[in-house]
Amino acid sequence: MDSVDEELLIRLRANARTPIAELARGLGLSRTTVQSRLARLERSGVIAGYAVRLAEAYEAGRVHAFIMLTIEPKQAAAVTSALKGLATVRRLQSVSGPFDMIATVETRGVAEMDATIDQIGAIKGVERTNSSIVLSNKFDR
Repeated sequence: MDSVDEELLIRLRANARTPIAELARGLGLSRTTVQSRLARLERSGVIAGYAVRLAEAYEAGRVHAFIMLTIEPKQAAAVTSALKGLATVRRLQSVSGPFDMIATVETRGVAEMDATIDQIGAIKGVERTNSSIVLSNKFDR
């Protein structure tokens, strides 16, 4: 992977639906070169797929939170499995520091967020949670 591939990925992160001709113009390459690079990045697994990006107006009606979790010793796998079963948990990350994991949660409203936080706290192996509700997004890449 070279600097051109990196620039191509930056442009795709901004808008994965950008036409290949526009990507080619922006990179100063031919359309077929960009198509070949995309195919290679997909084959090698660098690009695993393309995702839906939701409108800000839609997102504004949702409640997002980061829930930091402290996990009991040797319970990480069980907690991970339980959290995977909750549709409102969008991402789970293992982290260093005072917490063991951070769950990114998205709900339709405050009541659903409250219920989700209670559900997470009740999972066997979750010792403690600490939640931070997202007030606004400053930017998203």
